[in-house]
Amino acid sequence: MSVKLDALNKVFVAQLKDMYSAEKQLLEALPRMRDAATNSKLKSAFDEHLKETQGQIGRLEGIFKTLDFEPGGHRCKAMEGLIEEAKEIIDEDGEPEAKDAALICAAQKVEHYEIATYGSLRAYARVLDDDESYKLLHKTLEEERSADSLLTDLAENTINRLAMLAAAN
Repeated sequence: MSVKLDALNKVFVAQLKDMYSAEKQLLEALPRMRDAATNSKLKSAFDEHLKETQGQIGRLEGIFKTLDFEPGGHRCKAMEGLIEEAKEIIDEDGEPEAKDAALICAAQKVEHYEIATYGSLRAYARVLDDDESYKLLHKTLEEERSADSLLTDLAENTINRLAMLAAAN
């Protein structure tokens, strides 16, 4: 982080930059994850989250404008690692249904990272009395929670069972 972390507003900006980088990296990774998925509902979930990610990047850019900071200049190493794990799954040999289950796991790791960070960012915005950022971050946090819930539903009600049956055949 290139910002000296000596006040909450600087922590806020540093973490916003981290999430901006994370979302930009995810924007590039989601189409590859979608293309690797074989289940149509999972493909659709990745497509939907791709659209949401574009909106989330726009909201972050709006927050940066109000703070008079540029969004770039930082690379989120956590997201880089999570995406690398997803790429390893995509490149592995295996049964399509099992790979779909593994892709859900990789995607949920991403969602949980985003949920944790957006939750902190929203809390910072509240303490900093930045109501507009709070509202934008709350919207994004709700989208991330919804995406995680959808992935859980797909895994528990369809894809994990299909992966188990694929091994039996």
